[in-house]
Amino acid sequence: MAKRVLMQGNEACVEGAIAAGMRFYAGYPITPSTEIAEVSALRLPQVGGKFIQMEDELASIACAIGASATGVKAMTATSGPGFSLKQENLGYACLAEIPLVVVDVQRSGPSTGLPTSPSQGDVMMARWGTHGDHPIIVISPSSVRETYELAIRCFNLSEKYRTPVIFLMDEIVGHLREGVEIPEAGTFEIVDRPVPEHYYPKKHAYHLEEGELVPKMAPFGAGERYNVTGLLHDDTGFPTNNNKIAGDLVERLMKKIDDNYDDIVTTEEVGMEDADIALYVYGGTMRAALTAMEMARAKGFKVGIFRPVTIWPFAERELREVAKKVKRIVVAEHNYGQMLREVERVAKDDCEVRFVGKVNGTVITPEEILQKIEEA
Repeated sequence: MAKRVLMQGNEACVEGAIAAGMRFYAGYPITPSTEIAEVSALRLPQVGGKFIQMEDELASIACAIGASATGVKAMTATSGPGFSLKQENLGYACLAEIPLVVVDVQRSGPSTGLPTSPSQGDVMMARWGTHGDHPIIVISPSSVRETYELAIRCFNLSEKYRTPVIFLMDEIVGHLREGVEIPEAGTFEIVDRPVPEHYYPKKHAYHLEEGELVPKMAPFGAGERYNVTGLLHDDTGFPTNNNKIAGDLVERLMKKIDDNYDDIVTTEEVGMEDADIALYVYGGTMRAALTAMEMARAKGFKVGIFRPVTIWPFAERELREVAKKVKRIVVAEHNYGQMLREVERVAKDDCEVRFVGKVNGTVITPEEILQKIEEA
């Protein structure tokens, strides 16, 4: 049955992952994500899973990819500097179509920055950090309860589309403690990756039936042997120099995300029914925005909140509809304006766009957001 507990965001991440079926974790301690490794080390043996601390961030994601290739749901977690180191293998998992959840609990940067301070400076790295054109799904929670629920969603999307999913947390949510009701088992749908009906397929590992975008691949070692590579490949998994096959592969990798926009992209709207000013926020910044909205409405401003839960793919369709209804969008984020550019690209022809940002290691306050709302 459901139980209510006092839980930290990083702890909720692990509990949600385990509920989704995560049974392997490889990582390296780094503030402010270290509790994810600590709780995984404690909890995974209790559910028949495996935990390993690797020598560095590069080895951590490589180890998690290897575990996932054998059919085990796997996760690794880090913060900004470690996320930088994981990028090459993140691209490998995208191309090899290995399901994987990578948690990034963001902290102030660049470089080692302010290790214990809040930031949302990894937004663009989450989208474009690894080289080349590649698919990516990025999810961002704004509360401890949502961290639990969205950890499950990250695994479901990763398995369904055979692609890495980045769980883009921030220090605010990662170290926040809240009372959370943990639902009983079976409350959430759990998705497993598509596999062949039998483990000895006569077809190639990356074979696709007509109309399919996601291959049904047997766990490595369980069926027919196949090749896994970071090179552009044909449906046998072996490298190819055929330009058509190479182009078709990259296009399919992008299409399996783009064509499923409605399934992948989710947003939240608060108080938008009559709003003529919208606050665009995500992650831990949502908490200041809620108070700022209440303060603004008490002063007679019709303010609402638009929050992308899915950061990438960018919620362009939903934002465009908001921009058509309001006079102004105020973007508030803990960086120098990374999502601001995307919001301006979509909304600038329909409404005014303003910005509140912080990069000094402190949190954006409701009063700072309110000040931007009150500006003529």
